[in-house]
Amino acid sequence: MNVYESNLLLAALPAAYRNSLLSRLKPVTLAAREVVYEADETPQYAHFITSGIASVVSSMSNGASAEVGIWGKEGLVESFHLLGNARVPTRCFIQVDATALRMPFKELQKEFRERPELHEQVLQGVQTQGSILGQLAACNRLHEASERLARWLLMVRDRVESETFYLTQEFVATMLGARRTTVTAAASALQREGLIKYSRGRIHIVNPEGLEAEACECYPTVHNLYLNFYKHTARD
Repeated sequence: MNVYESNLLLAALPAAYRNSLLSRLKPVTLAAREVVYEADETPQYAHFITSGIASVVSSMSNGASAEVGIWGKEGLVESFHLLGNARVPTRCFIQVDATALRMPFKELQKEFRERPELHEQVLQGVQTQGSILGQLAACNRLHEASERLARWLLMVRDRVESETFYLTQEFVATMLGARRTTVTAAASALQREGLIKYSRGRIHIVNPEGLEAEACECYPTVHNLYLNFYKHTARD
């Protein structure tokens, strides 16, 4: 697989421009919990994720936080920062060990303003991500913890392209905006039903079809949005 094929936004760019951009991108490895950008700050770098997951989190004054977005290989983590000068109140950090292609944010900002090929794909990605954010906001308000946990595990599975990954219950609780005891109960219920196996941070989805049936109605919605992040592919 070519390196650009690991990122859907890069794959959607015309070949000539994509190759020019790739020559200026640097491959990096990002460890779990590593901060990608802080709230209300201009990012230092722009990251095209090629594997793993970055979580976008909103935090409250009492220290509570919840995941409001997720980025995998479908796009550019700092997309919203490119749209204008408004402050972005969320922070982003790596949820599952990741790799990315990056360049200084200011340089990519200039590319975004000057190159319509990149401009178009970033806007399309932001539109899709915005739709996913809206769905997750409703999900976090209206659906039970076990349904949301099933939906979230499937979203992680889709992006890491594996039925097995490593996450602590404390970390999952933060992502779902729930208490750790609530997540423990929900994970135990899914395990009793034979849908997942969970031990020492290792999550294995045993029955994907069953987990999809257990998930709330939001999963098929966000899954279809994920599959159609970029309607047009590049013409090589």
